Amino acid sequence: MEGPTPVSALIHAATMVTAGVFLIIRSGPLFEGSPLALTVTTVVGALTAFFAATVGLVQNDLKKVIAYSTCSQLGYMVMVCGVSNYSTSLFHLMNHAFFKALLFLSAGSVIHALADEQDMRKMGGLIRSIPFTYVMILIGSLSLMGFPYLTGFYSKDLILELVYDKYYLIFAY
Repeated sequence: MEGPTPVSALIHAATMVTAGVFLIIRSGPLFEGSPLALTVTTVVGALTAFFAATVGLVQNDLKKVIAYSTCSQLGYMVMVCGVSNYSTSLFHLMNHAFFKALLFLSAGSVIHALADEQDMRKMGGLIRSIPFTYVMILIGSLSLMGFPYLTGFYSKDLILELVYDKYYLIFAY
């Protein structure tokens, strides 16, 4: 969805992510009645995480890269729901909302500082012109990657640990 960056931050960090994943979390008792549904949910979540991250790697638009990483994180959340650990999915959902909002709002600052330029191939040396934004993007990116001692580390590591424990779903891991 195209729109101003603050609107994108709200949509991607709160509304879009929360709606689908929260519905799966709340429908957990229905999923628990069917092992096939849980397996399909896990596999679809894993494929989504991989596919969206791969597509995000080849994008040049700053906001699209952040949006595809959101889709990849959705895959993580759905995948962990498939292994019946809904509380971990909610934990990652909350962590994700905060660091994704930080990334989108920082991206808006970058776009504004570069006179509405969104093409990342035309960006560089921003630490000199907007140092605070640079530090915020660094923090948000490190948290998104799962850097130790940041919020993304704890939720993503827990997701990978829980999926690894399900030996019959090694594909998802």
